[in-house]
Amino acid sequence: MAESADDPRLYWFDPPLRGVLPIDGLHASRSLRRDLRRGGWSAHIDGDFDMIVRRCADREVTWINDQLRQLYHDLHRSGQAHALEIRRDGAFAGGIFGVTLGRAFFGESMVSARSNGSKMALLWTASQLSRAGFTLFDTQFLTPHLKRMGGIEIPRRIYRQQLQTALRGQADFGAVQPLAADQLWQEITQIS
Repeated sequence: MAESADDPRLYWFDPPLRGVLPIDGLHASRSLRRDLRRGGWSAHIDGDFDMIVRRCADREVTWINDQLRQLYHDLHRSGQAHALEIRRDGAFAGGIFGVTLGRAFFGESMVSARSNGSKMALLWTASQLSRAGFTLFDTQFLTPHLKRMGGIEIPRRIYRQQLQTALRGQADFGAVQPLAADQLWQEITQIS
């Protein structure tokens, strides 16, 4: 990551505590489940990867500089980075992008253009990861938003063990199509 959009230097992130989300067990609040049930939501994989990265970087303060944007673009072209776009009634509502290695998904950034847009992106991403055979959903940091949805922090030693296990297998983010909203609702009501 970069310190800012103007900083050309990149840094490796290896904190003592790492944020992770459960792939099979993300928490969806009652109001979020109700909003999903109302309809109009849909998820789309890799439709416009670069747009999702741009939207994630379009903030007053960002760690995504031009060099990282190009690296993510190159990783996407090689099949190692993916974006999940959320639409509500056909309009962009939010999204997430990340890098994949083995059975690990490293959530790099997410964006919300409408209420619940990033939360829906997390729900659909966890479902996608589970159905495609992933075992690790790395979020780097644990924000209050991620914590409310079931995210936890784990010590570096435990994280590295989970990462090693995930790297020994293979998974394909695009191997399955995202669930329809009513199917996702059924999936999360069994968990939450």
